[in-house]
Amino acid sequence: MTTYLFVRHATHDLMKRGVVAGRKSGVHLNDFGKKQAEQVAERLASLPIEAIYSSPLERACETAAPLAAKLGLPLQIAAEFNEIDFGAWTGRSFQDLDDIPEWQQWNRFRSTALTPSGESMLAVQTRALAKISALRIRDGLLAVFTHGDVIRAVVAHFLGVHLDLFQRIQIDVASVSVIQLDTCSVVVRLVNGTGTWPEFLASFRDQ
Repeated sequence: MTTYLFVRHATHDLMKRGVVAGRKSGVHLNDFGKKQAEQVAERLASLPIEAIYSSPLERACETAAPLAAKLGLPLQIAAEFNEIDFGAWTGRSFQDLDDIPEWQQWNRFRSTALTPSGESMLAVQTRALAKISALRIRDGLLAVFTHGDVIRAVVAHFLGVHLDLFQRIQIDVASVSVIQLDTCSVVVRLVNGTGTWPEFLASFRDQ
């Protein structure tokens, strides 16, 4: 059985400003985000994590770095867990986008809508699931640091939730969601965990 800990990156300033960060480079964690990353590391460092994967973007790598340092594990970059390519919407404010019909369609019909010169939600889900499948050849506990909509797409798939409804799944910054895959089964053990969840941690220490 392979267990995946999906961690959403911590806070950065563009979030506070209501701007679509997308794949914009140079978006780093702010001071509060750095504290959140340290807290994630404290919560997860006692688990028998065997490998750490991250989206290529700085905000995801910086969230993963404290845990990698605590465990002495290399941070492995996986492009399949990258943020959505928002194309021409990258760097624009949500307020500006709200009046654009294509943006409204994107948020109502993620299964078919497209970003301008960017990527579909189905493509995001497909690439993430392909990487998850490739990593399933090994047993153990893997940590994946990625982005909110990527995690929503993965959780939605394993819960059987249609992509047009996936925004009903809340994924907060610095939260952890846990999925276990076996050859013929899947269990979604935790969604949007933001506490210490002692019973959950104990269940892994006892394995």
